[in-house]
Amino acid sequence: MTEDAGLFAAGDAGGAAPPTPVTEAVDPSAPLAVRMRPRSLDEVIGQDHLLRPNSPLRRLVEGRGGSSVILYGPPGTGKTTMAYLVASTSGRHFVALSALSAGVKDVRAVIEDARTRQIHGQRTVLFIDEVHRFSKSQQDALLAAVENGIVLLVAATTENPHFSVIAPLLSRSLIAELRGLDERGVVDVIRRAADDERGLAGSVELTEEAVADIVRLSGGDARRSLTILEAAAGAAEGGAVTPEVVELSLDAAPVRYDRDGDQHYDVTSAFIKSIRGSDADAAVHYLARMLVAGEDPRFIARRLVIHASEDIGMADPTALQTATAAAEVVQKVGLPECRLALAQATVHLATAPKSNAVISAIDAAMSDVRAGGVGDVPKHLRDGHYAGAKGLGNGVGYRYAHDAPAGVVRQQYPPDELVGRDYYVPTNHGHERELAARVAKLRDIIRK
Repeated sequence: MTEDAGLFAAGDAGGAAPPTPVTEAVDPSAPLAVRMRPRSLDEVIGQDHLLRPNSPLRRLVEGRGGSSVILYGPPGTGKTTMAYLVASTSGRHFVALSALSAGVKDVRAVIEDARTRQIHGQRTVLFIDEVHRFSKSQQDALLAAVENGIVLLVAATTENPHFSVIAPLLSRSLIAELRGLDERGVVDVIRRAADDERGLAGSVELTEEAVADIVRLSGGDARRSLTILEAAAGAAEGGAVTPEVVELSLDAAPVRYDRDGDQHYDVTSAFIKSIRGSDADAAVHYLARMLVAGEDPRFIARRLVIHASEDIGMADPTALQTATAAAEVVQKVGLPECRLALAQATVHLATAPKSNAVISAIDAAMSDVRAGGVGDVPKHLRDGHYAGAKGLGNGVGYRYAHDAPAGVVRQQYPPDELVGRDYYVPTNHGHERELAARVAKLRDIIRK
């Protein structure tokens, strides 16, 4: 189950104190994002496919659902807001824990209290923020309570739960994926906050160019867009919010990237697949995203070296040289200058002819070996440089290739069981076009 962006929150729940129900009055001095938190599902921007009538998530928020849920998405997409909406549902006790500070003892205390409340007919909703930070034992402590319905779990995480949450807990929960807002969604959030009495109440004028800048700088994060808007409105001092005013407030767009989580794997995957697909522009884009986000350049260099053999190989033998040279520049020079060598290697690999013949060859050979296809080394190829070797027939009959005019001789090299087995199959791309004919000719001489 996936969720479109549109829910936004002013901050993540922390400690054991539950969030203030959204129906209560909000302090007018609170941050704009807090004041503009949706008070009901009707105020949620986006999320239509998750919040359809009678959908599991809508039923949960309305107090009719009984399924635990894991809210997964980047910051500022509404995970805590959804918890606030659940908290405002009448008849249910709400407890919030932060995985940053809570331990197994805290979890068990909540469960014991929930068990007592259940006896008296009251359901407990347990909200756990940053659930991916819980250890396996901490997550295990939740299993029985979630399965038996002692607590209704609402967990939030910025990391892919399939990587960070234990499988038994996943199987007992719905997964709702929240995504960053699209441009239209961010514009709606900004316009509402500018006009609403809870927000700026029309106290400033927003130019279209300023709105466009805020949208660009927010990176799909509704909370961030309101933070920028609030800062710009303060700088405007009751006047018009222009691009110049926005620039004074914030001049760098955020880069969503976590070096140990989902974004790391997704961007890396897109980087390699763009190179493989020969799209140099996309590859350089993803390289830039990794560098700006602070990815270790040594990691990027390793991926390029691997890719040079995996997806290019002998179609362009110089690709591995370029990638290896870039890795050496990373070691010897470092950032920021090594970005140039990484970009050069990225462009070289992206524009090079492609072949996976090398990886196919080694994988097929290793597969045969694992399956028992080894056999004895032919006697004439065995080591004959020790006393008694010739008496065993080792090295006897070996033909020295350099003695032949063409430097190639007819001779059996593989074990008997693998004679005639072709592992390396050149493609018709780049340098391998020439190799294909050469390999065929060599095999003809060797195996004649």
